[in-house]
Amino acid sequence: MDLKTARKHIDAIDEKMVNLLKERMETAAEIAAYKRDHHLPVTDSARERDVLTRAADLAGDGMTNYIKVFYSTIFDISKSYQTRVMTPESELADRIRSALERTEKVFPERAVVACQGVEGAYSQQACDKLFKLPNIVYFRHFEGVIQAVQSGLCRYGILPIENSSFGSVNQVYDLMRAHRFSIVRGCRMLIHHALLAKKDVRIEDLREVYSHEQAIGQCSEFLRAHPNLNVNVVENTAAAAKMVAASERTDIAAISSRNCAELYALRVLRDDVQNNSFNYTRFICISKDLEIYPGANKISLIASVSHRPGALHEILAKFSALGVNLTKLESRPIGGRDFEFCFYFDFDASIYSSDVTALLSDLEAGTDGFTFLGAYGEV
Repeated sequence: MDLKTARKHIDAIDEKMVNLLKERMETAAEIAAYKRDHHLPVTDSARERDVLTRAADLAGDGMTNYIKVFYSTIFDISKSYQTRVMTPESELADRIRSALERTEKVFPERAVVACQGVEGAYSQQACDKLFKLPNIVYFRHFEGVIQAVQSGLCRYGILPIENSSFGSVNQVYDLMRAHRFSIVRGCRMLIHHALLAKKDVRIEDLREVYSHEQAIGQCSEFLRAHPNLNVNVVENTAAAAKMVAASERTDIAAISSRNCAELYALRVLRDDVQNNSFNYTRFICISKDLEIYPGANKISLIASVSHRPGALHEILAKFSALGVNLTKLESRPIGGRDFEFCFYFDFDASIYSSDVTALLSDLEAGTDGFTFLGAYGEV
């Protein structure tokens, strides 16, 4: 058989397979209706094992692993389809619809915005990128930013969540699970760190350096090359610069931004001390209530999974079945529980799609600790 003939044969087989799959899915929908009416779960592990065993026997030796992969995929899409049949539209779907209707069609240019740190902080720079005329209120800790938004003191808050070279800001991810708020906007900023000190101070005069733990991690190679520098963690890079400027000592420096050098009358001893020149940080803008602005093409959520084999795979299969692109999957331990984790998901999808809202309803109904963090655009 030549290649052209073989491919025609494959095409004929595919046509039969598509028709058979459609018939199988229609039958699965009938089974889902029965399960719904009789309060039965979607997953029946014993039935899946029986199907796999029978299929493997029919396929014969040498095909068992391929049959297992093939049928595992069929099980995933079948269960996703059945769940949609069995799951009524959730309260979350109503909240999303309501938010889409009431949210302004243009992201505001002016607002009272909470930021962590002091003037010159990277959060302040991200705020200026998102708003033309923000009224910024500063807080010492990330939790203060969230509390200001939740109390209504500030309409929005700015939080860093991830750096391209040093990873996630774990404290912020933990606060996402402890507090309720919505992400309404995001931005990415290219971060350049500089070593700042007082006028006439030389790098060989230094004994200590101050900065935020994320900036310290992003500049680890520079710090390893200067083992004489004692590293101190403070709450913010701009706060470090402000502290150095206010101190009478001449043997200390801050890892901060060039903006802070001008702001606090410091000298740049060394520019671009970060490990990677492509050093980006993601920031999110949060609000108390759900707001969804036009162009929202990124969705974030939290979900916990049961502590059993395949539990996470079942969730991932739901995304795969819709062809959704997961851009981030972050796990964090659940306090007070042994080896149990919650997961943070970012994925690219349009919140205007009925398939996406059905997926969210499915996840809300089928997972523990589900929290919809928001649908938003990123600049």
